Amino acid sequence: MAIYHLRLKVHSRSLGRAAKPGGATRRSVVAAAAYRSGERLYDASQGKWFEFDKPDVIHTEIIYPDGTTQHWDRQTLWNLVERAEKRVDAQLAREIEITLPRELSRDQQIGLVRSFVREHFVSKGMVADVALHRPD
Repeated sequence: MAIYHLRLKVHSRSLGRAAKPGGATRRSVVAAAAYRSGERLYDASQGKWFEFDKPDVIHTEIIYPDGTTQHWDRQTLWNLVERAEKRVDAQLAREIEITLPRELSRDQQIGLVRSFVREHFVSKGMVADVALHRPD
């Protein structure tokens, strides 16, 4: 039986940059991208590498709007976002978490996500960083 789950989240500076006593530490969209993709990414604004053990990541890709001439790798893209947004209340990214039916094959899941992301986000000018996880 297919189970439905959808969670929406905004990654913003006002919620993600909590300074701790003894030093300024914060979460960043680079760290979030490293976690979602299972890749090792360098956050230039913090001078720090982020790496998470995510063996359940089965597919990642960045989808750009049609006509976009500049395409970046994940690390460059998210460091550009961090650097471009200056406001303390900036919304840096939106995260959409969707549970897909396990009855679908991997190719069907990827196709479904691509179609959904292109229709609802990329067609409106957004860049989408997609990561599919399949936990045991």
